[in-house]
Amino acid sequence: MIFALAVIPLSLLFLGFPIFLLLLTSVTVALVFYMNVPIAALHQNLFGAIDVYPLLAVPFFIYAGELMSRGSVAKRIVDFVQAGLGAIPGSLGVTTVGTSAIFGAISGASAATVATVGKAMLPALRNEKYPEEFTAGLITAVGAIDIIIPPSIPMIVYGTAAEESVPRLYAAGMVPGLLIAVLLSGYVIWLAKRRGFGVGLSFRVGEFLRAAGRGVWALGAPFIILGGIYGGVFSPTESAAVACVYAAIVARFVYKELSWKEIVEAAQTTTMFTGQVLVIVACASVFAWLLAVNQVPAKIASILSALHVSSWMFLIFINITLLAVGCFLDPISAILLLCPLLVPVVKAMGIDTVHFGIVVTVNLAIGLFHPPFGINIFVAQSALGLQLGAIYRGIIPFLVLYLFALVIITYIPAVSLYGMRLLLGM
Repeated sequence: MIFALAVIPLSLLFLGFPIFLLLLTSVTVALVFYMNVPIAALHQNLFGAIDVYPLLAVPFFIYAGELMSRGSVAKRIVDFVQAGLGAIPGSLGVTTVGTSAIFGAISGASAATVATVGKAMLPALRNEKYPEEFTAGLITAVGAIDIIIPPSIPMIVYGTAAEESVPRLYAAGMVPGLLIAVLLSGYVIWLAKRRGFGVGLSFRVGEFLRAAGRGVWALGAPFIILGGIYGGVFSPTESAAVACVYAAIVARFVYKELSWKEIVEAAQTTTMFTGQVLVIVACASVFAWLLAVNQVPAKIASILSALHVSSWMFLIFINITLLAVGCFLDPISAILLLCPLLVPVVKAMGIDTVHFGIVVTVNLAIGLFHPPFGINIFVAQSALGLQLGAIYRGIIPFLVLYLFALVIITYIPAVSLYGMRLLLGM
């Protein structure tokens, strides 16, 4: 059985096979050669894994983000944030952070934010003589906030894999996401003041009101999504559906930027990406079932108990593991691959699964721009034309800030759980 559970998946992973294929191969080998279980169990688990109501939110949020990223939404949010900041040092850099956080509250997809916000901000940052390495690092790193601040697609997947409430995870992600945004903004202001670049225009009430008026429809999406969830109006899945309708109406009839053909093309793109996600979800669920049947998580928990491993030591090991995995796998694949092993152990050690979900998400967010293979790095290179050398050098200080935030989030659970208590009274 060790051959099926460990040797096959690791071998196929190093050979570059897709995640879904190595999981499916492992389960098939185990069922055929090692277990007295009908092969029909494979089909039942595959289809049962995606017959889950919360997963409906995934295509809806992807579609809403796709629609909003095709027009001038990012530019309108940029104008609003910049007009509100005034003449603080590094105002354009702080605007990049704020815009990414707001855009993330619409799409929940990091790579899309890097491309969309990057295209809106890169020319302005260069015109204001921001250092190229700093600009490249900022744009590449700041998009990672988007899978921490709700609505987050990886959080939906984690909630499904760990059987945890998505509204609880969303509420818990707010404070950590804002903490990282504040740390990044503080660094931008400090560096700009030290090097003497990026002083913005003074705050003007009229300009701010005009920018708010131009961006009010774009800014309405996060309020509808999150306000509807925590106001008790609708569930996360229903909020995602409402966000789709809202985005389509704004893009087609309010801003009049998308044709019906472009709306259909956005749906086609969404369908392709959703198919990729759900295939991984289905195969990972079968692999999780195989692990549970063979009591692998229980055996790991008993080993850790016998070794008297404390929760803080376990969390150090988890952070190191997730940071390493995040360099090579996208967040959804990593969550589905590791959660079946880790969540039962986490429960056995008395660690809150909501807090653990935020720790997992932040680790994998860092992996999105961690050298050498972070996906945001290659998005910034291909979509924005930034040089790899400038990106690698520029992300180092931002990587340090994210790691500092990770330590705080990991060892002060109240940072994650405060938002949940505030919004849900728990």
